[in-house]
Amino acid sequence: MMKTVLLPLLFLPLIASAELIQTDLLIVGGNESACAAAIQAARLGVKQIVLVNDIDWLGGQFSAEGVGCMDEWTTVNGKRVNFPRSGLFLEMIQRIRAYNSAKYGKACPGNSFCGTETIEPKAAADIFEAWLKPHVDNGALRILRGWEPDKVSVEAGKVKSVTFHEVHQPSQIHVITSKLTLDASDWGDVIRLSGAKYGAGPDLKSRFGETSAPEAYDEAGAQEMNPISYCVVLRESQGRDVTVPRPASYDARSFAALDRIPPWVDSDMSAGIYSPSGNSPYTHRRLVDRWHNGFAPGTEATFINYPVQDYPLCQLPQRVVEALEKTEAGASKKNIVNLTPAQRRIIFEDAKQHALGVLHHLQTAVHDRVGDFPQSFRYMQLTDEFRTRDKFPPKPYVREGLRLEAMHMLSEHDIRATSREPKWAKVLPTDAAFAFQFNIDFHPTRRRFLTSNPNQPWQYIHTKDRGWHTDTDRAVFPLRGLVPVEMNGLLGCGKNIGVSSVVQSALRLHGQMMHVGQAAGTLAWVSLRDEKQPREVVTDPAHVRELQLKLARGHGGPGVLIWPWQDLMPDDLHFEAVNMLSTRGIWQPSADDVLFHPDQTVSRRELAKLITRTLRSLQGSKDWTRHHKPIYSDVSGDDADRPYIEAMVSWGDFAPLADKFSPDQNATWGMLETWLTRSHLPASKGLIDAKDRAALPLSRAEAAIQLWRVLQLGKEFLSQLVDYDRDGNKIPDHLEPPKGA
Repeated sequence: MMKTVLLPLLFLPLIASAELIQTDLLIVGGNESACAAAIQAARLGVKQIVLVNDIDWLGGQFSAEGVGCMDEWTTVNGKRVNFPRSGLFLEMIQRIRAYNSAKYGKACPGNSFCGTETIEPKAAADIFEAWLKPHVDNGALRILRGWEPDKVSVEAGKVKSVTFHEVHQPSQIHVITSKLTLDASDWGDVIRLSGAKYGAGPDLKSRFGETSAPEAYDEAGAQEMNPISYCVVLRESQGRDVTVPRPASYDARSFAALDRIPPWVDSDMSAGIYSPSGNSPYTHRRLVDRWHNGFAPGTEATFINYPVQDYPLCQLPQRVVEALEKTEAGASKKNIVNLTPAQRRIIFEDAKQHALGVLHHLQTAVHDRVGDFPQSFRYMQLTDEFRTRDKFPPKPYVREGLRLEAMHMLSEHDIRATSREPKWAKVLPTDAAFAFQFNIDFHPTRRRFLTSNPNQPWQYIHTKDRGWHTDTDRAVFPLRGLVPVEMNGLLGCGKNIGVSSVVQSALRLHGQMMHVGQAAGTLAWVSLRDEKQPREVVTDPAHVRELQLKLARGHGGPGVLIWPWQDLMPDDLHFEAVNMLSTRGIWQPSADDVLFHPDQTVSRRELAKLITRTLRSLQGSKDWTRHHKPIYSDVSGDDADRPYIEAMVSWGDFAPLADKFSPDQNATWGMLETWLTRSHLPASKGLIDAKDRAALPLSRAEAAIQLWRVLQLGKEFLSQLVDYDRDGNKIPDHLEPPKGA
């Protein structure tokens, strides 16, 4: 059981005592990443988990930030499609679809431009509460709300405890000691307060040598970040004029971008997401489309999340500068990561007024320009489901936060694509925790004041190197990216992970953040189980493979996609095998094809290469063979697969050899059984135990399942991560024949 005691705080004269809570795992934050970490850790058997949230609502982007339409898209064969869902994110989508189906009779009621899946904020919060409730009820998880961190105690380079105050009663102090702490807070407050190394704002070119990075800071300084936005969530008023009062800072010139586009377009998005004819502020992230779906009047809902309402975090208006300076000299020049929660709220209030100005402009100037119609914003009112005084979400949409200085840092060079069609990233770390792909996506990071008065209207600026739709390849995030380069007892979670600012713009979506949480929860479980620091776990090959297998299998839910195949789904029987063989480099993808093609028949040359790589992945494998002349007349000396084919037949009992290998003929079940047997590898008798089975063509999925079985039954050679791929060609060194072999 979790222990709670009271400690005297003699050094704080206004406070008599503080509650002390002891736990195994402390998770700070209540967003989707924090919740995923809590779910995963609890399911895996961590006995004592405390989750501390600074507000009441759980669910982050889904709920408290009001981003109820999920970006998931990637590009395959020129079309925008969803990146494959997996893990706890897939489980959450299933719950969202079930809710929508029960309420509206349709799983995807939004017909949104940006995404296929939508959920209303309060419904999302309720879904997250119900998701966590079984673990609260069984005593494994305790959720504490309305607390903000004040202090982190570190002993001998290890985080020991975090001190919190209650937001609404600051004199109430609580100290939580834990064996391990996950920082999933919006701005990485635990990491910052612990003294662990981190970054915030643009990385200079000298840091990673990134193409998009600046050589030096200019007037925007280190404050420049992907902007925050306050989402404006709206429901139809059924014809009532619900125009909001003119905000004090409103000036129509700030919203001139809205004067050049239609506020609403009549589109059911039947041509798919991101169909240009369906784009407008209204349909961009529509939550419930009652007009095209035939739902009852009053059910229509949307939210505004358009570039014009983005709020840059540098070059602040003078009124904000002055308010910050009253709290602390120099505060207005700090990156928002380095501000206190109270100081951040000053910025948030101005961002809300800016968002309110967007709504007012749409309800007045834009309405007057285009004329009256039922879908006018004039007839859309702020939802009251947040139960906030101003009817805004309790949190802004946070696109970029603190970036942990981790044991492995992903940078722009690792993921940036050379074409508009995502293929395979240049760097695919072998300790992959999950797969991802999204374009480098910076919303407007700067503002331009329209007069010399910095309290007067401003407009957003998109800079050349910090924009959106810069293409990236399909990538993986490494387990080492969760672990601080120095500090023990601490893991990054949420956006507080080992990436550059540029990469964070591509690694911040709902699903990606849930994958981060699931990976962090799994790593925490192993660390606590084996009483090892996370850095010991992620540098031990055996532990890394255990973690990857646990993630791929899932635990009480769908498995996680570790390798970024587009057509690999958690309910596929070959899901585990393909993920595991791909992370080991045994199954190499074609350079220009992101599909696994599970039903495609394997050729003899492909099968020989797979078996040879499997042999080289086992302990006691033989050295590569060298033959001065080709063994087979139809496998030439310059055939790239010749070393693999000749190694397999030389290492096994294949004599006498035929004159020809017939490398491009189809492989069969019987051939796989024979080749495995002759290679002294375990072969399933099910391949040949009935009439005509031996002649069946061998599919890629079937080959993967059988070879993964071989690897599990044998003793795997576990190469150290640092020596895994020294030449950086994405083929593990021990699986690559030396030149001349």
